[in-house]
Amino acid sequence: MNISTFNAFKSRNYRLYFTGQSISLVGTWMQKTAVSWVVYDLTHSEFMLGLSLFASMFPSFLFSFLGGVAADRYNRFNLLIATQVASMIQAVLVTALVFWGHYVVWEIIALSAVLGFINAFDVPARQSLVYEMVNSKADLPNALALNSSMVNLSRLVGPGIAGLVLEKFGDTVCFGANALSFIAVIGSLLMMRLPKAETKKHDKNIFFELKEGFTYINNTPSIKFVIIMLSLISLMVLPFSTMIPVYAKDIFKGTASTFGVIDSVIGLGAFSGAIYLASLKPGHNLKKILAINTLIFGGGLVIFSHMPSYPLALLFAAITGFGMMSQITISNTLIQTTVSPEMRGRVISFYAMAFFGMQPLGGLLVGAVSQWIGTQDTVMLEGGVALLIGLLHFRFLRRSKLKKVTQPTLEQQPINTLA
Repeated sequence: MNISTFNAFKSRNYRLYFTGQSISLVGTWMQKTAVSWVVYDLTHSEFMLGLSLFASMFPSFLFSFLGGVAADRYNRFNLLIATQVASMIQAVLVTALVFWGHYVVWEIIALSAVLGFINAFDVPARQSLVYEMVNSKADLPNALALNSSMVNLSRLVGPGIAGLVLEKFGDTVCFGANALSFIAVIGSLLMMRLPKAETKKHDKNIFFELKEGFTYINNTPSIKFVIIMLSLISLMVLPFSTMIPVYAKDIFKGTASTFGVIDSVIGLGAFSGAIYLASLKPGHNLKKILAINTLIFGGGLVIFSHMPSYPLALLFAAITGFGMMSQITISNTLIQTTVSPEMRGRVISFYAMAFFGMQPLGGLLVGAVSQWIGTQDTVMLEGGVALLIGLLHFRFLRRSKLKKVTQPTLEQQPINTLA
């Protein structure tokens, strides 16, 4: 780790955002952990775990297009404040529901769907606004990598705290802590000093702007490939996380704390990977790193799936987390450093659709497959898919390099052999 690891912290606005969001994300992961545990405890059904993931993320898939257009058309800061307040209200409603004790699993799932709708507008606004928070745009990749470290550190800390709180104090405290955590992020946003947003004229309708975003992506092969690969990973690999309660309770014969430990170890691996990315100096081939880490992701998952030893399973869970982190962070970095500013919100909405939209469908798929072939074989199959996608990344890299070498020759231009 070196000084450049924290270059983005030179920007006051980013420091405020990082601090507030870090606190809020710990609460978010506490709530996610509590929801998974409550759903499985009520139903003892792997399919219902998949359904709960579907409910929390599929609305983001349906409405992220509108969220992207909104991020490009309107003041992103005001939109982010609105989504954070709405998320806080959702957390308060979940807390109240659990506190009164008279609830069924469908009510928890319905409120998770409400949060998914809010996230459809939150993610494009929040990711686009990071660009405006850093004073030097050269620090943007570092800021995005630090964002990932923040997310994964919260994934490390949040589930572990949630597991202990669930055992000692109950689920109401988990949900209540998340509601209170939004005070930090809303307060940090209000303390920022962002440049005054320019008033934008909206002479095009929303559907035309959606079409513009889709056309832009289709005509930019590097962005299109990244989004397609992220879609496949989100659909067929990332939903392995819905099976973690099964590993904790049925395979390793543990409790809520066991669930929290496994989830936290995955977060530890992801956090380590994010810090590694933040420490990279400019000039590294992120596409190659993404390909390698996708193979690490798949290999770790395959070994974890049937590992009978709990300590060794935790080790390979951490390796899995390390590889998993790149799918989100590097994909986001490649998109944000390539996309035109006027298209940023819409392109990020497609990125959000790939990440949030495919996972819920994958959650249903994984839940159904696990009922048929078993949890461990399902997770092993997901790891195999990740290995295949990693090989596709290398194939795309090789073809892109060949194209860069041959294309200038056809035009009788000097050859640039740099990747």
